[in-house]
Amino acid sequence: MENALKPRKEIDVSLTWDLSHIFKTDEEYEVAMKEIVEESKTMESIYKGKLDDPEIILECIEKAEKLYIKGILTGTYASLALSVDQTNTDSQMRASKNDMVLSEAFSRLTFIESELKEIDDRILDEAMNKTEKYRIFLEDIKRGKPHKLHPEVEKALASLSPILEFPYALYNQAKLADMSFDNFEVNGKEYPLSFVLFENTYQGEKSTEVRRKAFNAFSKKIKEYENTVSSAYQTQLQKEKIISAMRKFDSVFDYLLFEQKVDRELYDRQIDVIMEKLAPHMRKYAGLIKRIYDLDEVTFADLKVSIDPDYDPKVTIEESKKYIKGALSIMGEDYLNLVMRAYDERWIDFAQNIGKSTGGFCATPYGVHAYILLSWNGLMSEVFTLVHELGHAGHFMLSQQHNNLFNESPSLYFIEAPSTINEMLLTNYLMKQQDDPRFKRWVLSSMVSNTYYHNFVTHLLEAAYQREVYKIIDAGGSVHAQMLSEIKKSILEKFWGDSVIINEGAELTWMRQPHYYMGLYPYTYSAGLTVATQVSQRILTEGEKAVKDWKNVLKAGGTKTPVELAKMAGVDITTDNPLLDTIEYIGSLIDQIIQLTDEIEKN
Repeated sequence: MENALKPRKEIDVSLTWDLSHIFKTDEEYEVAMKEIVEESKTMESIYKGKLDDPEIILECIEKAEKLYIKGILTGTYASLALSVDQTNTDSQMRASKNDMVLSEAFSRLTFIESELKEIDDRILDEAMNKTEKYRIFLEDIKRGKPHKLHPEVEKALASLSPILEFPYALYNQAKLADMSFDNFEVNGKEYPLSFVLFENTYQGEKSTEVRRKAFNAFSKKIKEYENTVSSAYQTQLQKEKIISAMRKFDSVFDYLLFEQKVDRELYDRQIDVIMEKLAPHMRKYAGLIKRIYDLDEVTFADLKVSIDPDYDPKVTIEESKKYIKGALSIMGEDYLNLVMRAYDERWIDFAQNIGKSTGGFCATPYGVHAYILLSWNGLMSEVFTLVHELGHAGHFMLSQQHNNLFNESPSLYFIEAPSTINEMLLTNYLMKQQDDPRFKRWVLSSMVSNTYYHNFVTHLLEAAYQREVYKIIDAGGSVHAQMLSEIKKSILEKFWGDSVIINEGAELTWMRQPHYYMGLYPYTYSAGLTVATQVSQRILTEGEKAVKDWKNVLKAGGTKTPVELAKMAGVDITTDNPLLDTIEYIGSLIDQIIQLTDEIEKN
């Protein structure tokens, strides 16, 4: 069992990322902050009120891009330092100051978008005809015209951004800094508990007694904060409702999907089809857990266990390299070399320490390289997490090489496709390594319990819950802790039916993820994996041609809509077919796991 977490200062530096690639010193960071303030004032004095000529417009946009990049670098530098230790008061103060300075500086630049949305389309079209680089940026300006606010209101909103982002900051503070978990005891032995240890270790603990005791202790602690967290969430929801009305959207859904360039039909389809069609397969999977662990009943606390816990390989960080190389070599030498730099150049923070953010993420400050946060637990599941985050890294670095800042990022709808396809490639690679039934079962069950469960179940059930919450907000209502728990429980019961006991504490799952502070994000995991599943099958059958198409998709960044990007990869997401095919594929994996289990138990 894991030891109690160490303070950040006691962590081996080789397990941490190197932020000096963004700024060599804190002094260099401070200089950049001052430059941002001064350059924003200069731009305002030169260009404000004068954006009525195509040449001046393009000149202004180019200077704004350079200033925004500098702001991204300072913001990333501050936020990454805080993400690895939320208890560090210096990092807290720097991140807070950074938010205030950037919001003040960039509020001065809101006149650019406001003025461009006010001028005649003829002038915008003329500017577009003079540039390829900023064409899509200007097209998006035209698209957003019906939702523009008065320039002074836009400036005020930009100035208030640190306050408007406060619900998310409060959530993180409660979760990562204030929650202090007591040890729990099983059969006279004490076990340490923290948010990270529960999410990364105890959920998959093979001892049913330890796993369920950990779940109970964890749930009891987070319930103490349910009113604080629900208040933060309610504030986030009301903010989005108010802004959607201000911008003349018909609903909060329309407002949040507008930036994704996705219509409501695609959003609803993803949730409705999975809730109906995937549930029977996952109930069968729950039955397999019951059988293997010899349980009287399967509870919500049992769903993240491994199908073969005694076979779950331990993997060192060094050993993970061979799996990453083996999995991603099919993508070509250029892609493989790019992502393998992550190890030697310290792009990755592997450490487990007090105050560190849970889960994993990838941030790619423009023009530098990706940074990946993990909490390495020494199990193969972390290799899946790492290859996932390296998918984000490869995507954004390729996109940045081929696009300006405004075009680098695709719609949120598509954002998880490049990461989840890497998990598919890892599975495909592992399945070819040996014919042993137990090994094959372990690989397939890893994909179901990590890749698909994470994206098609955990996050999709978040999305179904989130949709019900937004319906209440759209109708002018509000939410509180008890209501949120009731909604979450009803979604879990609908999906799992009689196959899983939704035990006390499961209803608090809404408190565990930060995604609710990021708009309609949760459903995009399953959307991305739907595309990734179809493309990975193409790569298996068509080889190099499919790989080439996919790399062109990665390089396209945000220059295409999700529908267009998927089409480039050979997938038509305007129909149910890719989603139904993917669900059928998940069902086939579960059937194979059951078949292999029968075979293993006979021998």
